[in-house]
Amino acid sequence: MAVGGGRRCSARGGALLAACPAAAAGCTPRVSGGRAGGGWGEGGRRAQPFSPAAGDKAFAQFLTDEIKEERKIQKHKALPKVSGGWELEVHGTEARLVRKVAGEKITVTFNINNSIPPAVDDEAPEEQKPDEQEEPDITSTPNFVVEVIKDDTKQTLVLDCHYPEDEVGHEGEEESDIFTIREVSFQPTGESDWKDTNYTLNTDSLDWALYDHLMDFLADRGVDNTFADELIELSTALEHQEYIKFLEDLKSFVKCQ
Repeated sequence: MAVGGGRRCSARGGALLAACPAAAAGCTPRVSGGRAGGGWGEGGRRAQPFSPAAGDKAFAQFLTDEIKEERKIQKHKALPKVSGGWELEVHGTEARLVRKVAGEKITVTFNINNSIPPAVDDEAPEEQKPDEQEEPDITSTPNFVVEVIKDDTKQTLVLDCHYPEDEVGHEGEEESDIFTIREVSFQPTGESDWKDTNYTLNTDSLDWALYDHLMDFLADRGVDNTFADELIELSTALEHQEYIKFLEDLKSFVKCQ
């Protein structure tokens, strides 16, 4: 991750290599005449133990610059709200959106860990120079679980959803759903541990008419394309917020003596 562009720059770690000429040259600093870290030097004298202080100082400076750049490109200083009366609860990397309507409680849960799709290196036109290429924005597209609880039942309808990579970002296709349902099951209401013995319906081989009704069922409860777009924006903001916090924690750890 090079300083000057945040995570959007593909040359990750370039600044760190620049801060350490030996690393940039592909070699490991060694103590003359002995093994690095406390071997015997020339003349029979014991070499000085290897000290990581210089490397840690360069690492901490790199992190300081990186945090500054990430804050520059941070789009949301506060987490964006999701329209439709959803209440947000955040516990570390896990977020939960809750909405109550007409005797039902709808909960959407997602985790930002491993939610950023791997970068795809598209070949740029030959006439376009590398420094003229626009770096793509990092977007978090987490799997999310929708739970629907009705007041007069003891079962919770659980729908496991995700964002297909070929659908995200296709704004021109208004009729296309940007998320899909992968699995559907019933789980006991009020129990945190779901039972693997409960039947789980995989939608890969599901009749399309039934699948469309399930999607309409979600849309009637506010889980539609608009919601899915806003969830991506929320998840991306939360992921970036947690990433900056991680860099700050890493910097404090490196500087700790």
